[in-house]
Amino acid sequence: MSDKLRSRAEERVDNKIKFYRNFTAYIIVNTMLAIVNWLFTPEFWWVAFPLFFWGIGVLKDFLIAFVFAGNLHVESYRERKIQEEMERLRN
Repeated sequence: MSDKLRSRAEERVDNKIKFYRNFTAYIIVNTMLAIVNWLFTPEFWWVAFPLFFWGIGVLKDFLIAFVFAGNLHVESYRERKIQEEMERLRN
């Protein structure tokens, strides 16, 4: 049980670290892109496209790390599916 609990805790921490890294990169890169956009093509704000589409990915990481943190058990799902596939292969 302790190993399973540790595994789930590690997964949750990894998801939070992934979110923070992605969010930090999102802020830094999109700030630079906005400055470049403002300096060179202020008539068309193309920076909205990476802001929007990358933002979808950041939102997904946030939801996984903080909102659905207790409900997404990737390892247990994976293990269950492996068992199902092994059962199919046996038959």
